[in-house]
Amino acid sequence: MKYIAILGSTGSIGTQTLEVVRAQQDIKVTALSAGDNIDLLEQQIREFRPALAAVKTEEKAKELALRISDLNIPVLSGMDGLMAVACEKKAEVLVTAIVGMLGIRPTIAAIEAGKDIALANKETLVTAGHIIMPLAKKCGVRILPVDSEHSAIFQSLNGEKEHGNKIDKILLTASGGPFRGMSREELSQVRLEDALKHPNWVMGRKITIDSATLVNKGLEVMEARWLFGVEMDQVQVVVQPQSVIHSMVEYEDGAVIAQLGTPDMKLPIQYALYYPERRFLAGDRLDFAKLAQITFEAPDFENFHGLSLAYKAGRRGGTLPTVFNAANERAVQKFLDREIGYLTITDMIEAAMEHHTVKENPTVEEILAAEQETYDFIESRW
Repeated sequence: MKYIAILGSTGSIGTQTLEVVRAQQDIKVTALSAGDNIDLLEQQIREFRPALAAVKTEEKAKELALRISDLNIPVLSGMDGLMAVACEKKAEVLVTAIVGMLGIRPTIAAIEAGKDIALANKETLVTAGHIIMPLAKKCGVRILPVDSEHSAIFQSLNGEKEHGNKIDKILLTASGGPFRGMSREELSQVRLEDALKHPNWVMGRKITIDSATLVNKGLEVMEARWLFGVEMDQVQVVVQPQSVIHSMVEYEDGAVIAQLGTPDMKLPIQYALYYPERRFLAGDRLDFAKLAQITFEAPDFENFHGLSLAYKAGRRGGTLPTVFNAANERAVQKFLDREIGYLTITDMIEAAMEHHTVKENPTVEEILAAEQETYDFIESRW
């Protein structure tokens, strides 16, 4: 029996993780956390019977505790709740499926408690990779990527590093999103409903917008830089519209190893939970005869400015990736609330980056201070 805890169990990755648990039946869920969706969390608690649960606010915690009073399962709230879930004593693996920099402190705590991390919370590495990766090495824990692209890279590296084979570059694939090929003038007319229609993947609202702007791909570039110990310019984004090749690694001899599959997040989730074992996973399989072709193109850095801003933030480092991420979070929320237009998202990110004075090798406290400074700047301007 494998024991896991999940941060963000009611979101897209969290619910798909629980689908894997249902299918495999040899995983015990020891702790769950969610934001405000206590209806779904209650259903999950009753099905999986964790040792504890956590929600965002004390008010919601009291309401949920009353609902499940027959189960004698404690319900905590806030950061204390997240930390308790992250460090639940029986859990061997923490699935970090919450969105945002809220995941930094619980991830650090879990690593220090000796838990392997199934990482879907990319902001943790984007903003604090210089802290997380050395700490994981020191504590002897594994960071197992859950994002489909990073899992593909992880799989393409399998066994190569142990033999001393050097990476020349990582080829990080992108579908190009729903607006691939559009001009800036056309992008200025984009509506919220258009941006929420991803051509290949079913995801949460925030990450769907990030995929449309290619900001998500920029965050993935910064995440890959830390996960795989390469420089920013060794991570090359390649648009592959069919979402069949999930990413590739090119070695110094010119050989390219790729991981292919249907666009199903349960595959990287299951691979992270059972690594290095592969298990049967129900679902569609690639039919190359029907697929007929796989096409590639370069990303449009000019019209999808978020990607070029991400490279700028990643190359500069320090607190600038935090500003990039925080500005995007606030901008996307404003777009979802119909307060700003689509192109204003990257305008806000660029303005926040230009306003910020970078701190080198920031502590967690300095990272969180840069986040708040960015939020304050955005609110003062928009």
